[in-house]
Amino acid sequence: MKGKILVNEKGFTLIEMMIVMLVISVLLIITIPNVTKHNKNINTKGCEAYVKMVQSEVQAYQMENNKVPTMAELESAGYLNEGAADCPNGDNVNIDGEGNVTATAAP
Repeated sequence: MKGKILVNEKGFTLIEMMIVMLVISVLLIITIPNVTKHNKNINTKGCEAYVKMVQSEVQAYQMENNKVPTMAELESAGYLNEGAADCPNGDNVNIDGEGNVTATAAP
């Protein structure tokens, strides 16, 4: 048994680890743009939902007070939280003279 060398073949070589890292990097490069695209869509949907919620609060205020409120009046009367005049994506929420709620892009 003289001259035999035991070789431990358990584990990965440097080349194998580099190939795994390359595959993971390619997958990340493919998925990150899709995630950011969906993030914008989520913020847009959130703003649409927020406008509908403010519209319902405007209608509730109108039923109780017989007038069209401003955003400040909704906040002071407790219909909206303080500082809740903007959508999650940063758009401004406005109430016109007839009580219609819209969101406009922030300047």
